[in-house]
Amino acid sequence: MAEARDRPGRRGKRAGAGAEEPAEAERAGRRRRSFQPAAEPLGTTVLHDTVSAHPQPLPARHFDTRTTEPISFFLSGLEELLAWQPDGNDDFNVSAVPLAKRQPPLHSKRPRTLVCHDMRGGYLEDRFIQGSATRNPYVFYHWRYIDIFVYFSHHTVTIPPVCWTNAAHRNGVPVLGTFITEWTDGQKLCEAFLAGGEEAYHAVSEQLARIAQHYRFDGWLVNMENTLSAAAVANLPRFLRHLTAQVHSAVPGGLVIWYDSVLQNGTLRWQNELNEENRVFFNACDGLFTNYNWKEEHLERTRALAGPRHTDVYVGIDVFARGDVIGGGFDTDKSLRLIRQHGLSAAIFAPGWVYEHLGEENFLHNENKFWGSLAEYLPTHSICTLPLATSFSLGMGTSRFLAGKEEEAGSWYDLSAQDIQPLYPEREGRLSTSCCLQDAWCGGSSLRVQGTIPPGEERVAVCLFSLQMPAPPKLFLTLLYKLEGPHPDKFAVALELTTWDSGTCHEGNVTSLPEPNSRHHPRFLPAPPPGLAKLLAACNRGSHGWTSRCYELDLQDCSLRDLSLLVSRHQPSPQETPFTCLLGEVRVLDAASMAASPAQVQSLMASQLWWQEGPEAEQLSLSLTLRWAFPPGRASCFRVLSQGARCRQGQTSPQLLGLAHACLYRAVGLVVPRPVAGQSCQLELLVEPVLHNELPVDPNHWGRLVLVYSEPAGGTSRDGH
Repeated sequence: MAEARDRPGRRGKRAGAGAEEPAEAERAGRRRRSFQPAAEPLGTTVLHDTVSAHPQPLPARHFDTRTTEPISFFLSGLEELLAWQPDGNDDFNVSAVPLAKRQPPLHSKRPRTLVCHDMRGGYLEDRFIQGSATRNPYVFYHWRYIDIFVYFSHHTVTIPPVCWTNAAHRNGVPVLGTFITEWTDGQKLCEAFLAGGEEAYHAVSEQLARIAQHYRFDGWLVNMENTLSAAAVANLPRFLRHLTAQVHSAVPGGLVIWYDSVLQNGTLRWQNELNEENRVFFNACDGLFTNYNWKEEHLERTRALAGPRHTDVYVGIDVFARGDVIGGGFDTDKSLRLIRQHGLSAAIFAPGWVYEHLGEENFLHNENKFWGSLAEYLPTHSICTLPLATSFSLGMGTSRFLAGKEEEAGSWYDLSAQDIQPLYPEREGRLSTSCCLQDAWCGGSSLRVQGTIPPGEERVAVCLFSLQMPAPPKLFLTLLYKLEGPHPDKFAVALELTTWDSGTCHEGNVTSLPEPNSRHHPRFLPAPPPGLAKLLAACNRGSHGWTSRCYELDLQDCSLRDLSLLVSRHQPSPQETPFTCLLGEVRVLDAASMAASPAQVQSLMASQLWWQEGPEAEQLSLSLTLRWAFPPGRASCFRVLSQGARCRQGQTSPQLLGLAHACLYRAVGLVVPRPVAGQSCQLELLVEPVLHNELPVDPNHWGRLVLVYSEPAGGTSRDGH
């Protein structure tokens, strides 16, 4: 394995993963000596270290061999699967984002939509857990339309890269990995664990369930594309039943779906339907994903045979339109229409066609066009928990923004940083919603809403989110927006909440009448009530052309239905009036939850320090892993900052190193001054929690680590020895 000095990591960009130091390295004395932290007030940890020029290589499965950045990985073959066990080295691969609740739930009988992501073998830029500097990456963001996301590759055990699990879970979508066997090697693998007794296939199913539980994804697509002996196929339904039971037990809401391939006699022959030849496997798990070369008669037979489980059949659509199919590409709607006519679920395979076939440059436009063409057949999902807070970031950008200002220039890609995504409504010629990468309030993008107000009408309402939850007695709402175009002063922008019709729902006190059509226009708050200083700060923070608005709404016995953007014109007009509005942030907050006391980042520690030469003669490059403690579920992410390294008194402004989506982060390639003999220098690192309601956290509650470092007593030569 190449030492990290082969290619110093870019400063704080794709930082690597951390774990406890290997005991054998400590015994060999090749790493730094251990040190004890001295805890100081306000969450500060002080560590002392001596520069060492002999970094111990980290496991290649978990870390990039050149930079020590943490990477997502797969397992190859039965031996690796059975040998797998939880390892502190891959803590970065564990999703820290719980599966958000939404309506209707997955087990409802509404036909579902599964997306199976298969792109160029998988584990591309998405394998870098802390992101990369990829330009024009592939992203998926139409989560409101889908029910299940499968990460597919041709490796035996495909563990979904954690960035996909984080993004999907934040938007309420469960994620499945893939267990696949193919060709001659696959046949040998299947014979090894299926042709014998139950101990062998129980061991495989238990390992698969443990893996899903450990990395916190939601189950498996099982795809066996090789022939099976009579003994092996006889045990296959038993294996599927045991795997399904194990996954259900280990993972709340877990799923196992079987791909249409092998028949009950062991022959490999794709059926393109549910029939008596593959029904035994369907009956043993949660669903069937059919092959793609079906016709309408296949759908008719499938619906009849599936009976009450018809929504557990996911009819395959290959967007690349390979083979004899009804439609793919921009004709995918033809296939989807037929599937829905028969009340079946759909499995959309390789929608990355938009990116791979049509190219990267126009990807976001083409992606909206593709999913917009299917929207008629894709029932949407409602959010059912608060707070709802989003800056609309796609998890990529050409710059990073903070408070409306460019914080860092340059392309970046990190799906874990993707925000809750809206509905992306489209009305032909009248309304479009799309991503704007050129300007944002926070993250990498804002939401551009373009439309027209029709002649004679005062305003237009654009539904951003569908909601389904009881309304708390008092809501606070915030909006950050920017009007574009030649006459922004012609328009007013506000939020509208609608509630489900109910005889008991009232706004304000009990004596007030409900709004017509259950529409509520929250009161504008020039200043929030006393005691809500944090919200007050948020209401007055519009800058760089962004306008900030705060609202409150009192409701009794109501259930929330939709959150919409209202764009109004000040003067009526017989002409249609075009508008363009950028949305930088929207928040809907339960007032009661804002009284919770702030938590403190605690036990901030560093491990796996890698010292390297350069890049200049009087400089060193340092990579290290940070770990800390914070109450689970309280933060949406953490901003990791460097206060800079110095060898004498002085202070520099904090610089963002990156975002952490769990309580650990690896900083890679930090350039620090080299201490002279007899001198020590110090590096100060900060961990700032970002709360779900996006209210600011006082710096006294951040984590702070001071690393005091010096050369060894004998000094080192310039080559590090």
